[in-house]
Amino acid sequence: MAIAPRVTAGVAAAGISSFALLYAPQSVLPQLATDFRLDPGGASLAVGVATGALAVAVLPVAALSEVVGRRRVILISVVASAVLGLLLPLAPNFETLLVLRALQGIAIAGFPGVAAAYLMELLGGAGVAAAVGAMIAGNSVGGMAGRLAAGLVAEPLGWHGALAAVAGVSALCAVVTVLTLPPSPPRAKTRHGGGMRAAFSRPVLLAQYGVAAAGVGSFVAVYNAAGFRLIHDLGLAPAIASLVFLAYAMGTLSSGAAGRLVGRYGKRPVLVGALLITVLGTLLTIPDSLTLVVTGLVVLTGGFFAAHAVANGWAAAEAPEGARGHVSGMYTLFFYVGSSVGGTLGSMVYGRAGWNWLVVFTAAWLLAAVAGVLTEGRRRRDHQRHGVGRERARTAGGGRQAALSGGPARRDSGRAA
Repeated sequence: MAIAPRVTAGVAAAGISSFALLYAPQSVLPQLATDFRLDPGGASLAVGVATGALAVAVLPVAALSEVVGRRRVILISVVASAVLGLLLPLAPNFETLLVLRALQGIAIAGFPGVAAAYLMELLGGAGVAAAVGAMIAGNSVGGMAGRLAAGLVAEPLGWHGALAAVAGVSALCAVVTVLTLPPSPPRAKTRHGGGMRAAFSRPVLLAQYGVAAAGVGSFVAVYNAAGFRLIHDLGLAPAIASLVFLAYAMGTLSSGAAGRLVGRYGKRPVLVGALLITVLGTLLTIPDSLTLVVTGLVVLTGGFFAAHAVANGWAAAEAPEGARGHVSGMYTLFFYVGSSVGGTLGSMVYGRAGWNWLVVFTAAWLLAAVAGVLTEGRRRRDHQRHGVGRERARTAGGGRQAALSGGPARRDSGRAA
């Protein structure tokens, strides 16, 4: 089997396994709340604890891969997370389930934290695009499949059976990864001083980190509460309610479209537009109409994934030389911190104040991200304008000085003398 198909199959399977496991509990939050007598905010910890642990672990795991090798870290990640997934249905209480979910988040961190660097080492710049596309597709399919599979079987099998089913599929994907993922090539060890400092050196990078945190925090907050709204407020059966996660497929379409629009209109207008579309999607879910709620979720999903694609690519493009890995790691860190914190806080808002206040909460986060992007753009334009003004003043001043001193030839002859 040629190396490109092998690595494509390996990373796609790893993406499906990792993201199916990470988000599968989102579909069964209402069942967890009922069984463990929790409010929506408490139940959402089943998602938030894992994404929070992933965020904390991603940078240390990336550093570990420099020592033990990236392929080894990826393999340990997919195998360990699948094993922990098989243990989740056996949790005797919610506290034990949260401990297992935290360990699972740490295990999953080995894939998103290392995969891009592994692919770049293995395939180089010319061959990496197709493999990265397969990885992102696997991530998207995994996130949707985990939610859908858990939701569809939750009613007949309960949340135990739902999580076990997802873990079984993820275990099969882990086997595919182990069998197909090629070894990393030998590499020279390099050191880049100040990489972490450089990752925070440019305001444009800070703006993209803010988009990552606010965007995914709002997205996860809405989807954490969507099951409660569809089942309790709109009266759907859990299996039917889980079909709303098909909206996740909109992310694949919108992220690709965003890349084409950036080439035509530029990063900032497309990013701001995508964030505002995400806000529009949240607003559409306010009426107690199933049609509008589903439409709103589709619009929100498309807007979020478009914004994520633009911000992620923008951060990579603006990364200083020698700090690309650190910038990628920090973007991932902010993304999963936002997922954990925003998702949990949003669920708490919904549980205590209702859906409308959740919409206010998520819209405020998204508009704050818009403000950050626009403020950075204004600062950059002012900086460029002042830089041009200083350059013109310096040029004009040099010309006047040359005239007073008899021109450049006279100055040069004077220095020579």
